[in-house]
Amino acid sequence: MLPFFTTLTSVKLSLLVFWYSLTDMRYSVSSVGGLAILLASSLVDVAKCSNTLLPLVFEPLPLGSVTAEGWLQDQLQLMSDGLAGHEHDFYLFVSNSSWLGGSSEYSNLNEGFPYWFNGLVPLAYSLNDERLKTQVLESVDYVISHQQNDGWLGPETDVNQRNLWGRFPFFLGLTQLVEATNGTDVSTRVLDSMHKFVELMNSMLEDNFLGYVASDTSPIDDQWGRSRAADMILSLQWLYEHDPRNDTDILFNSMNLLFEKSNNWAHWYTDGVYIKQDLDTVPVAITNANYAFEHGVNVGQGYKYGAVVRRFNGDDSLADSSRRAVNWTLTYHGQPSGVMIADERLSGLSPVRGVELCAVVESIYSLNYLYQALGDASFADSAEMAAYNALPVMLTPDWWAHQYVAQTNQPISHTFDETPFYNVDKEGQHFGLAPNYPCCTVNHPQGYPKYVSNSYVRYGDNGIAHALLGPTSVKTTTKSGVSVSVSVDTLYPFVYELTYTVEASDDFDFYVRVPAWATSSSFFSINTGPHNSVIADSSTAMHHIPLRKGRTTIFYSLTGDIRVAHRANNTVAVYHGPILYSIAPGENYTSYSANYPGAPSEALEYNIYPTTEWALAIDPSSLKYNGPGFGASLSNPVWTLNAPPVSISATVCEIKWNLVDSYAPNPPLLANRKCVGDPFQVNLVPYGSARLHIAEIPTISLS
Repeated sequence: MLPFFTTLTSVKLSLLVFWYSLTDMRYSVSSVGGLAILLASSLVDVAKCSNTLLPLVFEPLPLGSVTAEGWLQDQLQLMSDGLAGHEHDFYLFVSNSSWLGGSSEYSNLNEGFPYWFNGLVPLAYSLNDERLKTQVLESVDYVISHQQNDGWLGPETDVNQRNLWGRFPFFLGLTQLVEATNGTDVSTRVLDSMHKFVELMNSMLEDNFLGYVASDTSPIDDQWGRSRAADMILSLQWLYEHDPRNDTDILFNSMNLLFEKSNNWAHWYTDGVYIKQDLDTVPVAITNANYAFEHGVNVGQGYKYGAVVRRFNGDDSLADSSRRAVNWTLTYHGQPSGVMIADERLSGLSPVRGVELCAVVESIYSLNYLYQALGDASFADSAEMAAYNALPVMLTPDWWAHQYVAQTNQPISHTFDETPFYNVDKEGQHFGLAPNYPCCTVNHPQGYPKYVSNSYVRYGDNGIAHALLGPTSVKTTTKSGVSVSVSVDTLYPFVYELTYTVEASDDFDFYVRVPAWATSSSFFSINTGPHNSVIADSSTAMHHIPLRKGRTTIFYSLTGDIRVAHRANNTVAVYHGPILYSIAPGENYTSYSANYPGAPSEALEYNIYPTTEWALAIDPSSLKYNGPGFGASLSNPVWTLNAPPVSISATVCEIKWNLVDSYAPNPPLLANRKCVGDPFQVNLVPYGSARLHIAEIPTISLS
């Protein structure tokens, strides 16, 4: 058996200064004295050698087991009909990718195709869409057929120019594809290819970390891979659990080596190291030195680092590291929509600053994983919050255009006179084909498909659990072999009632999560009779419902209240259920051609201008929830202004709060807020439906 790693006699400290080239997104790294990013090798002196993995609290189901229903099915179909489903046809970083024999890449990381592949696999197989599945299968056939003799996957032929990072999202896509095509020639070929690459990667890591850490013999310092090592370790763990062959030692050795030289997220999330204040107020030398941990997409992927590593090294303190990662990020650098504020870099709490779309989808995936790995119900609550707020607000309703960054307070969407962001240009906030940088164009499709595929899980020996609430159904088996089919009729998150129809080949345990926002008046009935369920485990917030063999109908009803979260500068965020509500001025769309070779007519660029007043202050005591009427239905697309059948009425007045450099600055201080005119009523609407929005609303007393 290969060693985990030897006792450390010294800790290597590296200080990194990053720069981001606008044209090719390459990163340069140089050493600077004084400050340091700790490598993960400093985490422990001696690691236990066991070649075993700690169990997950919840076991994920194979791709294809879970399907979307209702409005979520509509969203996946819109994705298929929109940009996600057509990038393979015309978007050069996919259609002409070097991975597929072409020559188009937006950076020397060659990550465009792997990003796209990682999202299209779950979209294609969740929808069972033959056109998309053909795109997936033809692409993977080309890549595997062109696997290099030594096992390398990808276009890089010069051994000294290979970086591992691009393989990480590609492997995540491959694991999903194997699950969806289990038992076919496709899955066999993919697994053969994966094992061949892992053997090569292990030898590269043994060879002075070739392609991972710069040295005299290895010019590549793979900062993306070292910050996102958990993504590849996840795939190695998947191989160990599903198809280890004779490679167990190699799989674990590769995990250890990737971990040993990874950027140490556990160290970052410690008091005195983590930067809790607005990074704009911190000396540049410090923020530059820690950029790997401040980059928003890295943060979203890094959430799960501690939980992933804990599975193979058994260090329970790493679970707390992941808990701190989410808690501190959302506390000190969080939007009210459930994600971080990071316009490339973490940006404090100003509602002027934005969040990158890539960071949103990576956060949702990591939160899903953390709920499965650690079982903390707060992770599922956060995943729902991001999926039902932060994600839809950044896409046009037809899924053909997106933003690069979305501001918390965004009353206009167009080209700015001056950028308020850290590393995002004046085009980054408008909607289009590839505003600012192309990475989110290729990476965004994973958001809803992975949310759907992780919405049900196995729990215990004989249980199936609905982990992420929404209109999804599942056909699967429990670990003990009971065949289970669950379909759900629901308009959640807009309506808090779910009706399940369950078919089971034998007795089994059904579980459904109760969100933290729900009051104690949640109600169950089984086959029209009341049911006094109990929470099986308070940490998971799962209700346990033992079910008999055969057909069962379960009615599950939740109730909630308006929640007002106090934000900085006497502002508030307003919630009901899992939905954030916002002031939404009317929207006037102006469009123009994307002017991209081969792009279909639907691929447009949009500027959106307000048609009603947005500079408003709210009296929080006036809030009143307007729930859906009896027999409410949802429009398609649902994430359109005024389409959801819910709102919150409020008394507001106009205040003096003008655009500066063509965007909304921070709200005026409380002492400077005075009504301009008489108070009046408005309806706050779901944030995800309002491309123009004020979500951190200044307060004022109007009583």
